[in-house]
Amino acid sequence: MSEDLSGKVAAVTGAASGIGLACATRMLQAGARVVFVDRAGDKLRAICEELGPRALPLTVDLLDGPQVDGLLDGILDLAGGLDIFHANAGMYVGGPAVEGDPDQWELVLRLNNGAAFRSVRSVLPHLVAQKSGDIVMTGSIAGLVPVIWEPIYTASKFAVTAFVHALRRQVAPDGVRVGQVAPGPVVTALLDDWPKAKMEEALANGSLMRPEEVAEAVLFMVTRPQGITIRDVVIVPTSLDL
Repeated sequence: MSEDLSGKVAAVTGAASGIGLACATRMLQAGARVVFVDRAGDKLRAICEELGPRALPLTVDLLDGPQVDGLLDGILDLAGGLDIFHANAGMYVGGPAVEGDPDQWELVLRLNNGAAFRSVRSVLPHLVAQKSGDIVMTGSIAGLVPVIWEPIYTASKFAVTAFVHALRRQVAPDGVRVGQVAPGPVVTALLDDWPKAKMEEALANGSLMRPEEVAEAVLFMVTRPQGITIRDVVIVPTSLDL
């Protein structure tokens, strides 16, 4: 199957770092024009300048509802169309619930669920109207198997799974494919609160993945024949004990 995205327009949220940057860059390498969406405007512009003219920066604060509602307009102004939308931006919180910070929980849920779902809603009418397109959401293995040390993050990603499964069935008749990539632990800023010793041990024993591995899975999803939807891609380090 060809992995050529020439002539396609993709947009990726959380594209200034981590999984989002890797996925946006991989689709760019496959020939697409890619709108890199993030709130870190200066960093985003520097990345896109380095990557070339098909990398287009769009500064959006996904926690600002009106900005998210205008996401499609920003994408169309920059790229003139949209074929692939990857709702990737997210936050991580772990630890015992009894010691948790409810304000931090609320922020995680606002970004992982409210902002993610709202961003999909912004672009969905365009994809439905053109009778084609892909929506990819970054879920997590924690959205399929409850993870005892991260109950709030797990809850947020279970919600992503439910949204993907229901939305896919709604818009399939309109030619729009919806799926999620559900990775295990990945070396990203979401794990900044991991103790250094734990991170080094995980890298040494192969229980963490690189963002580029997730990007290859996303490229696989969006390059399938039109009649095939990859609903869930679970990608985990081989040695993950979960």
